[in-house]
Amino acid sequence: MLDCISVANMRDSDAYTIAHFVPSLTLMHRAALGIFRAHDWQGRTAIVCGSGNNGGDGFALACILAQQGFACAVFTLSDRLSADSAHYAEKARAAGLPIAPFTADCLTGFDTVVDCLLGTGFQGPVRPHYRAAIEAINASGTCVISADINSGMNGDTGAGECIVSSDLTVTIGFVKRGLVTQQAGNCMKRLVCADIGIRLLREEEKLTEANRPAWLDPEPIIAYT
Repeated sequence: MLDCISVANMRDSDAYTIAHFVPSLTLMHRAALGIFRAHDWQGRTAIVCGSGNNGGDGFALACILAQQGFACAVFTLSDRLSADSAHYAEKARAAGLPIAPFTADCLTGFDTVVDCLLGTGFQGPVRPHYRAAIEAINASGTCVISADINSGMNGDTGAGECIVSSDLTVTIGFVKRGLVTQQAGNCMKRLVCADIGIRLLREEEKLTEANRPAWLDPEPIIAYT
């Protein structure tokens, strides 16, 4: 059975784990490892990163892809990054990975696009430059992978007026409530949970064979061993 929880519970559980058990940079690496293990990588990959920790997962994933010999490039929406994201951005630069600002036509020629724009903390309308990136991802005609949640989606309700449509979404830690709603299911073909060793503070709903949506894989990917 998989746990299905609120965004607030996820935030609190993440903070508790960081404070008592696992450093945040280690959790970010595990999140990227979970995404890496969920997909059969081929060809060239574009990773589109926002300013927060969702973007940090993308920079960390770029480092893993490069270490494994896969060609990738990172496109950024902001020069201002969270502390953990900046750490992995610097590692990606040190590894010689191409990092450039996002432009309308930058996704041409890639086989896979990874959406690392907006995480589960997103609320409200999508800002214009993020909207342009979401629209470009949806128009890319490539395999699209969303990190943690499809950008533009509310993590508790699955709602949103401008959402990335993904072939694969790899949610981190635990399944969020919004991801099992029908509206969310309309935006993703497959949902996988990556277990990165976060300690759950409050149990909420259990997803069983009877109430698990068809797009959710029944078993998580383990990304901390």
